[in-house]
Amino acid sequence: MRAPAAGLASFPALPDDVRLVDLAWNEIAEVPDRVAGLGSLEELRLDGNRLRALPDLSGLAALRALHLDGNELTVFPRCPPGLETLSLYGNRVGALPDRPLPRLRHLSAGANGLTHVPAQWWTLTGLESLNLAENALTEVPAAIGGLTRLRMLDLGHNRLTTVPAELGDLGLTDYLYLSDNLLTEVPAALGRLDRLTYLNLTDNRLARLPDALGEMAALVELRLYGNRLAELPGSLGGLRRLRELHLRGNRLTRLPAALAELGELRVLDLRDNLLTELPEDLPPRLTHLDLRNNRLRELPARLPALEKLDLRWNKLDGEPEVLRGLRERGCVILR
Repeated sequence: MRAPAAGLASFPALPDDVRLVDLAWNEIAEVPDRVAGLGSLEELRLDGNRLRALPDLSGLAALRALHLDGNELTVFPRCPPGLETLSLYGNRVGALPDRPLPRLRHLSAGANGLTHVPAQWWTLTGLESLNLAENALTEVPAAIGGLTRLRMLDLGHNRLTTVPAELGDLGLTDYLYLSDNLLTEVPAALGRLDRLTYLNLTDNRLARLPDALGEMAALVELRLYGNRLAELPGSLGGLRRLRELHLRGNRLTRLPAALAELGELRVLDLRDNLLTELPEDLPPRLTHLDLRNNRLRELPARLPALEKLDLRWNKLDGEPEVLRGLRERGCVILR
Protein backbone atom coordinates (compact mmCIF):
# COMPACT_ATOMS: atom_id res chain seq x y z
CA MET A 1 0.00 0.00 0.00
CA ARG A 2 1.72 3.17 -1.20
CA ALA A 3 0.05 6.57 -0.91
CA PRO A 4 2.71 9.10 0.16
CA ALA A 5 1.75 12.80 0.01
CA ALA A 6 -1.76 11.92 -1.15
CA GLY A 7 -3.59 14.38 1.10
CA LEU A 8 -5.07 11.62 3.26
CA ALA A 9 -6.67 12.75 6.52
CA SER A 10 -7.56 9.28 7.78
CA PHE A 11 -6.04 5.82 7.66
CA PRO A 12 -7.28 3.83 4.66
CA ALA A 13 -8.54 0.24 4.71
CA LEU A 14 -5.75 -2.32 4.33
CA PRO A 15 -5.73 -6.00 3.36
CA ASP A 16 -4.81 -8.38 6.17
CA ASP A 17 -1.75 -9.67 4.31
CA VAL A 18 -0.22 -6.26 3.53
CA ARG A 19 3.58 -6.25 3.88
CA LEU A 20 4.47 -2.59 3.24
CA VAL A 21 2.45 0.52 4.09
CA ASP A 22 3.74 3.91 2.97
CA LEU A 23 1.48 6.77 4.06
CA ALA A 24 4.20 9.35 4.67
CA TRP A 25 3.56 13.07 4.30
CA ASN A 26 -0.19 13.03 4.71
CA GLU A 27 -2.50 14.61 7.30
CA ILE A 28 -3.22 11.48 9.36
CA ALA A 29 -3.74 12.15 13.07
CA GLU A 30 -4.66 8.66 14.29
CA VAL A 31 -3.58 5.08 13.60
CA PRO A 32 -6.45 2.63 14.18
CA ASP A 33 -6.03 -0.34 16.52
CA ARG A 34 -6.56 -2.75 13.62
CA VAL A 35 -3.03 -1.95 12.37
CA ALA A 36 -1.69 -3.80 15.42
CA GLY A 37 -3.21 -6.98 13.97
CA LEU A 38 -1.51 -6.88 10.55
CA GLY A 39 0.63 -9.95 11.11
CA SER A 40 2.40 -9.82 7.73
CA LEU A 41 3.43 -6.17 7.97
CA GLU A 42 7.20 -5.74 7.50
CA GLU A 43 7.55 -1.98 6.94
CA LEU A 44 5.40 0.94 8.06
CA ARG A 45 6.12 4.49 6.87
CA LEU A 46 4.19 7.27 8.59
CA ASP A 47 6.69 10.15 8.47
CA GLY A 48 5.38 13.69 8.29
CA ASN A 49 1.86 13.17 9.58
CA ARG A 50 0.14 14.55 12.70
CA LEU A 51 0.38 11.57 14.99
CA ARG A 52 0.39 12.13 18.74
CA ALA A 53 0.04 8.49 19.76
CA LEU A 54 0.20 4.97 18.34
CA PRO A 55 -1.49 1.70 19.21
CA ASP A 56 0.61 -1.06 20.76
CA LEU A 57 2.61 -2.48 17.84
CA SER A 58 4.65 -4.95 19.90
CA GLY A 59 2.71 -7.92 18.51
CA LEU A 60 3.77 -7.30 14.89
CA ALA A 61 6.33 -10.09 14.73
CA ALA A 62 7.17 -9.48 11.05
CA LEU A 63 7.74 -5.73 11.40
CA ARG A 64 11.35 -4.77 10.67
CA ALA A 65 11.18 -1.04 9.84
CA LEU A 66 9.09 1.73 11.42
CA HIS A 67 9.42 5.30 10.13
CA LEU A 68 7.80 8.03 12.23
CA ASP A 69 9.91 11.14 11.60
CA GLY A 70 8.24 14.52 11.85
CA ASN A 71 5.16 13.73 13.91
CA GLU A 72 4.02 14.90 17.35
CA LEU A 73 4.65 11.77 19.40
CA THR A 74 5.45 12.29 23.06
CA VAL A 75 5.91 8.66 24.14
CA PHE A 76 8.33 6.08 22.75
CA PRO A 77 6.23 3.64 20.66
CA ARG A 78 5.68 0.07 21.78
CA CYS A 79 7.51 -1.95 19.14
CA PRO A 80 8.15 -5.63 18.45
CA PRO A 81 11.51 -7.01 19.66
CA GLY A 82 12.51 -7.94 16.08
CA LEU A 83 12.45 -4.33 14.84
CA GLU A 84 15.67 -3.38 13.02
CA THR A 85 15.03 0.21 11.87
CA LEU A 86 13.32 2.91 13.93
CA SER A 87 13.11 6.55 12.83
CA LEU A 88 11.72 9.04 15.34
CA TYR A 89 13.47 12.21 14.24
CA GLY A 90 11.63 15.45 14.98
CA ASN A 91 9.04 14.31 17.52
CA ARG A 92 8.60 15.17 21.20
CA VAL A 93 9.71 11.91 22.77
CA GLY A 94 11.57 13.19 25.82
CA ALA A 95 12.89 9.85 27.07
CA LEU A 96 14.00 6.45 25.79
CA PRO A 97 12.79 3.37 27.65
CA ASP A 98 15.25 1.58 29.95
CA ARG A 99 15.01 -1.57 27.83
CA PRO A 100 16.09 -1.08 24.21
CA LEU A 101 14.95 -3.04 21.19
CA PRO A 102 17.54 -5.83 21.03
CA ARG A 103 17.83 -6.22 17.24
CA LEU A 104 18.01 -2.57 16.25
CA ARG A 105 20.46 -1.78 13.46
CA HIS A 106 19.38 1.79 12.68
CA LEU A 107 18.07 4.31 15.21
CA SER A 108 17.23 7.93 14.46
CA ALA A 109 16.00 9.76 17.57
CA GLY A 110 17.25 13.28 16.90
CA ALA A 111 15.32 16.47 17.68
CA ASN A 112 13.29 15.02 20.53
CA GLY A 113 14.61 16.88 23.57
CA LEU A 114 16.45 13.88 25.02
CA THR A 115 18.64 14.71 28.00
CA HIS A 116 19.81 11.19 28.78
CA VAL A 117 20.30 7.81 27.11
CA PRO A 118 19.74 4.81 29.41
CA ALA A 119 22.81 2.63 29.90
CA GLN A 120 21.37 -0.42 28.15
CA TRP A 121 21.14 1.41 24.83
CA TRP A 122 24.95 1.54 24.69
CA THR A 123 25.02 -2.29 24.64
CA LEU A 124 23.26 -2.57 21.26
CA THR A 125 26.28 -3.98 19.48
CA GLY A 126 24.30 -4.56 16.26
CA LEU A 127 23.75 -0.83 15.66
CA GLU A 128 25.03 0.38 12.29
CA SER A 129 23.73 3.96 12.36
CA LEU A 130 22.82 6.15 15.32
CA ASN A 131 21.39 9.67 15.15
CA LEU A 132 20.97 11.50 18.46
CA ALA A 133 21.44 15.01 17.06
CA GLU A 134 19.50 18.11 18.13
CA ASN A 135 18.79 16.92 21.64
CA ALA A 136 20.07 18.17 24.99
CA LEU A 137 22.65 15.49 25.79
CA THR A 138 25.47 16.58 28.08
CA GLU A 139 27.54 13.41 28.07
CA VAL A 140 28.33 10.27 26.12
CA PRO A 141 29.70 7.33 28.12
CA ALA A 142 32.82 5.33 27.36
CA ALA A 143 30.51 2.38 26.71
CA ILE A 144 29.82 3.79 23.24
CA GLY A 145 33.10 2.21 22.22
CA GLY A 146 31.37 -1.17 22.26
CA LEU A 147 29.20 -0.25 19.25
CA THR A 148 31.86 -1.53 16.90
CA ARG A 149 29.50 -2.04 13.94
CA LEU A 150 28.55 1.64 13.75
CA ARG A 151 29.21 3.18 10.34
CA MET A 152 27.42 6.49 10.99
CA LEU A 153 27.15 8.52 14.21
CA ASP A 154 25.47 11.90 14.64
CA LEU A 155 25.84 13.64 18.01
CA GLY A 156 25.66 17.17 16.62
CA HIS A 157 23.65 20.02 18.14
CA ASN A 158 23.77 18.81 21.74
CA ARG A 159 25.50 20.16 24.86
CA LEU A 160 28.53 17.92 24.99
CA THR A 161 31.63 19.37 26.65
CA THR A 162 33.73 16.23 26.06
CA VAL A 163 33.58 13.04 24.05
CA PRO A 164 35.23 9.80 25.21
CA ALA A 165 38.42 8.43 23.72
CA GLU A 166 36.47 5.23 23.07
CA LEU A 167 35.01 6.86 19.96
CA GLY A 168 38.24 5.74 18.37
CA ASP A 169 37.18 2.11 18.87
CA LEU A 170 34.26 2.45 16.48
CA GLY A 171 34.27 1.15 12.93
CA LEU A 172 32.88 4.39 11.46
CA THR A 173 33.11 4.67 7.69
CA ASP A 174 30.44 7.13 6.49
CA TYR A 175 30.30 10.10 8.86
CA LEU A 176 30.84 11.44 12.36
CA TYR A 177 28.99 14.62 13.32
CA LEU A 178 30.03 16.41 16.52
CA SER A 179 29.05 19.89 15.35
CA ASP A 180 27.43 22.58 17.49
CA ASN A 181 28.43 21.31 20.91
CA LEU A 182 30.64 22.82 23.63
CA LEU A 183 33.81 20.88 22.91
CA THR A 184 37.13 22.52 23.80
CA GLU A 185 39.19 19.56 22.59
CA VAL A 186 38.79 16.21 20.89
CA PRO A 187 40.66 13.06 21.87
CA ALA A 188 43.71 11.95 19.92
CA ALA A 189 41.99 8.56 19.70
CA LEU A 190 39.91 9.92 16.81
CA GLY A 191 43.00 9.30 14.71
CA ARG A 192 42.20 5.59 14.89
CA LEU A 193 39.13 6.19 12.71
CA ASP A 194 41.17 5.49 9.62
CA ARG A 195 38.17 4.38 7.52
CA LEU A 196 36.01 7.45 8.18
CA THR A 197 35.30 9.62 5.13
CA TYR A 198 33.46 12.64 6.66
CA LEU A 199 34.17 14.44 9.94
CA ASN A 200 32.26 17.50 11.15
CA LEU A 201 33.55 19.38 14.22
CA THR A 202 32.07 22.78 13.37
CA ASP A 203 30.73 25.35 15.81
CA ASN A 204 32.52 24.19 18.93
CA ARG A 205 35.21 25.84 21.07
CA LEU A 206 38.25 24.00 19.77
CA ALA A 207 41.50 25.90 20.24
CA ARG A 208 43.73 23.13 18.94
CA LEU A 209 43.62 19.83 17.09
CA PRO A 210 45.49 16.65 18.01
CA ASP A 211 48.34 15.65 15.72
CA ALA A 212 46.65 12.26 15.39
CA LEU A 213 43.95 13.81 13.21
CA GLY A 214 46.40 13.45 10.34
CA GLU A 215 46.14 9.66 10.68
CA MET A 216 42.52 9.62 9.48
CA ALA A 217 43.71 8.50 6.07
CA ALA A 218 40.29 7.93 4.47
CA LEU A 219 38.87 11.42 5.13
CA VAL A 220 37.37 13.05 2.06
CA GLU A 221 35.74 16.02 3.80
CA LEU A 222 36.76 17.78 7.02
CA ARG A 223 34.68 20.62 8.45
CA LEU A 224 36.18 22.71 11.26
CA TYR A 225 34.58 26.11 10.82
CA GLY A 226 33.31 28.18 13.75
CA ASN A 227 35.98 27.24 16.28
CA ARG A 228 38.92 29.04 17.93
CA LEU A 229 41.81 27.48 16.05
CA ALA A 230 44.91 29.66 15.86
CA GLU A 231 47.00 27.06 14.04
CA LEU A 232 46.74 23.71 12.33
CA PRO A 233 48.97 20.70 12.97
CA GLY A 234 51.36 19.90 10.15
CA SER A 235 50.14 16.31 10.37
CA LEU A 236 47.06 17.33 8.37
CA GLY A 237 49.29 16.88 5.34
CA GLY A 238 48.76 13.16 5.84
CA LEU A 239 45.13 13.39 4.71
CA ARG A 240 46.02 12.44 1.15
CA ARG A 241 42.41 11.67 0.08
CA LEU A 242 40.93 14.92 1.41
CA ARG A 243 38.91 16.86 -1.19
CA GLU A 244 37.27 19.55 0.98
CA LEU A 245 38.67 21.43 3.98
CA HIS A 246 36.43 24.02 5.65
CA LEU A 247 38.10 26.36 8.16
CA ARG A 248 35.92 29.48 8.06
CA GLY A 249 35.54 31.54 11.22
CA ASN A 250 38.63 30.56 13.19
CA ARG A 251 41.67 32.55 14.37
CA LEU A 252 44.27 31.27 11.92
CA THR A 253 47.21 33.60 11.28
CA ARG A 254 49.19 31.16 9.13
CA LEU A 255 48.94 27.77 7.48
CA PRO A 256 51.37 24.84 7.70
CA ALA A 257 53.54 24.19 4.67
CA ALA A 258 52.34 20.57 4.79
CA LEU A 259 49.02 21.76 3.35
CA ALA A 260 50.63 21.46 -0.08
CA GLU A 261 50.76 17.68 0.43
CA LEU A 262 46.96 17.42 0.14
CA GLY A 263 47.14 16.17 -3.41
CA GLU A 264 43.39 15.58 -3.84
CA LEU A 265 42.13 18.79 -2.21
CA ARG A 266 39.69 20.73 -4.41
CA VAL A 267 37.92 23.11 -1.97
CA LEU A 268 39.66 25.20 0.71
CA ASP A 269 37.53 27.66 2.70
CA LEU A 270 39.59 30.08 4.83
CA ARG A 271 37.25 33.05 5.06
CA ASP A 272 36.90 35.02 8.30
CA ASN A 273 40.34 34.26 9.72
CA LEU A 274 43.39 36.39 10.54
CA LEU A 275 45.74 35.25 7.78
CA THR A 276 48.51 37.66 6.87
CA GLU A 277 50.25 35.32 4.44
CA LEU A 278 49.86 32.07 2.55
CA PRO A 279 52.39 29.27 2.05
CA GLU A 280 54.41 29.47 -1.14
CA ASP A 281 52.88 26.20 -2.27
CA LEU A 282 49.22 25.26 -2.05
CA PRO A 283 47.53 21.94 -2.92
CA PRO A 284 48.14 21.35 -6.63
CA ARG A 285 44.59 20.31 -7.61
CA LEU A 286 42.79 23.07 -5.72
CA THR A 287 39.91 24.57 -7.74
CA HIS A 288 38.04 26.73 -5.17
CA LEU A 289 39.89 28.97 -2.71
CA ASP A 290 37.93 31.30 -0.42
CA LEU A 291 40.07 33.92 1.34
CA ARG A 292 37.39 36.46 2.21
CA ASN A 293 37.89 38.70 5.22
CA ASN A 294 41.50 38.00 6.15
CA ARG A 295 44.51 40.34 6.44
CA LEU A 296 46.39 39.46 3.28
CA ARG A 297 48.58 42.11 1.65
CA GLU A 298 50.16 39.85 -0.97
CA LEU A 299 49.79 36.45 -2.62
CA PRO A 300 52.29 33.68 -3.38
CA ALA A 301 54.03 33.91 -6.74
CA ARG A 302 52.32 30.65 -7.77
CA LEU A 303 48.74 29.59 -7.31
CA PRO A 304 47.10 26.35 -8.50
CA ALA A 305 44.90 26.29 -11.63
CA LEU A 306 41.89 27.65 -9.77
CA GLU A 307 38.33 27.95 -11.07
CA LYS A 308 37.26 30.43 -8.38
CA LEU A 309 39.26 32.69 -6.08
CA ASP A 310 37.50 34.98 -3.60
CA LEU A 311 39.70 37.74 -2.17
CA ARG A 312 37.06 40.15 -0.91
CA TRP A 313 37.71 42.15 2.25
CA ASN A 314 41.49 41.84 2.08
CA LYS A 315 43.84 44.76 1.36
CA LEU A 316 46.24 43.51 -1.28
CA ASP A 317 49.08 45.76 -2.33
CA GLY A 318 48.38 46.48 -5.97
CA GLU A 319 47.53 43.84 -8.58
CA PRO A 320 49.59 40.65 -8.05
CA GLU A 321 50.99 39.22 -11.27
CA VAL A 322 49.66 35.77 -10.41
CA LEU A 323 46.08 37.01 -10.81
CA ARG A 324 46.67 37.93 -14.44
CA GLY A 325 47.43 34.35 -15.38
CA LEU A 326 44.40 33.05 -13.50
CA ARG A 327 42.10 35.49 -15.30
CA GLU A 328 43.46 34.48 -18.68
CA ARG A 329 42.54 30.87 -18.05
CA GLY A 330 39.00 31.80 -16.97
CA CYS A 331 39.25 31.78 -13.19
CA VAL A 332 36.51 33.77 -11.47
CA ILE A 333 38.27 36.25 -9.20
CA LEU A 334 36.25 38.28 -6.72
CA ARG A 335 37.94 41.28 -5.07
